[in-house]
Amino acid sequence: MSNDGVCLPTLLPTLLPQLWAFALRLSGDHHDAEDLVQFACLRALERAHQLKPGSSPLSWAFAIVHSSWINEVRSRRIRSRSRTEWDDTAIESVSDPSAPTPETELMHQQILAALSNLPDGQRDVMLLVAVERFSYREAAQILGIPIGTVMSRISRARQAIGTQLEEHRQQPRLLQA
Repeated sequence: MSNDGVCLPTLLPTLLPQLWAFALRLSGDHHDAEDLVQFACLRALERAHQLKPGSSPLSWAFAIVHSSWINEVRSRRIRSRSRTEWDDTAIESVSDPSAPTPETELMHQQILAALSNLPDGQRDVMLLVAVERFSYREAAQILGIPIGTVMSRISRARQAIGTQLEEHRQQPRLLQA
């Protein structure tokens, strides 16, 4: 038992869809996301005693996924393997399938492209706050950084995304025959 009487082995399966979506957004690869979630779940079960009463099990699990991914990226760099690039089609598979219009779909693709161009720290914060809907405070706890850092990264990320979208909007459009 942990966290106000909640049994983590019982709770964990209900968190899997959100953990998997976050892992997929971090890694950009279905297989990496599956491995990341499996590893994070094992880590969570091994360390269930570290879940503090009154804290959010979801935020705690997100923090484990994030730190596990950071460790994996570091390991890959050490082994001189490149990080998997962002895969927009993978992201679409976990997105809300509510009949998008062509304009909405184009805007969605542009935003995802702009998001993928952000530095890791800004992208991670944007994923947690804008996509996963965590509060700034929760994002700070998940990432293990001060809330002020979250706020400044969000601000810079929004500016960068706005600039990228504005540049894209101003590009000359080719007319189709």
